[in-house]
Amino acid sequence: MEHLWEAFMKWLKVEWQGRTLKIPAQKLQGKIWFHLDGETHVAEVSSERRKGNSTGGNQDGVLTAPMPGKILKIFKSSGEEVCQGDPVLAMEAMKMEYTLEADRDGKLGEMSIQVGDQVALGQVLAKIEE
Repeated sequence: MEHLWEAFMKWLKVEWQGRTLKIPAQKLQGKIWFHLDGETHVAEVSSERRKGNSTGGNQDGVLTAPMPGKILKIFKSSGEEVCQGDPVLAMEAMKMEYTLEADRDGKLGEMSIQVGDQVALGQVLAKIEE
């Protein structure tokens, strides 16, 4: 599948039942999420194409919004120890809930978000300090 960039939205161009469709999609933690024919689908991104294409998620202890959305839950507090894979927060986007996890062990730094906040694509949500 090929994706096109338009402003902050990603689009997939897919062949489906003999037609070429352009559908909205979002990348989250190395996977592409999209809705097609009334169902939600998840596609893996190959490691060769994944390099350098991240617009959100968690990298190097910086947790960023993978897409515009709303903060639903905050599982950890500033100053709390986290381990790689621990859920840090949950957000809602595209009518789905996404849990963002710590990408390494450390202490959660100051968070500038609260439950109910609207966040933008790429906005820094939390930092994990060593």
